[in-house]
Amino acid sequence: MVDVIIEATGERHTFRSLNTVLQLLGKLGLKSTEVLVIRGRELLTPDRAIGHEGEIRIRHVVSRG
Repeated sequence: MVDVIIEATGERHTFRSLNTVLQLLGKLGLKSTEVLVIRGRELLTPDRAIGHEGEIRIRHVVSRG
């Protein structure tokens, strides 16, 4: 099982397995340009395989300038 936590809201989701980060973001209705996807201490790119276990954190990106 893959546990997904959206840090901004504390919302939690659990998926049996996920192929890629892009698939996960599609299921959650998020864009890859708006969030960071983190597993442990590693940032995951949209094409990165996720697999069927672990914890993923999603952090919204805030741009100032």
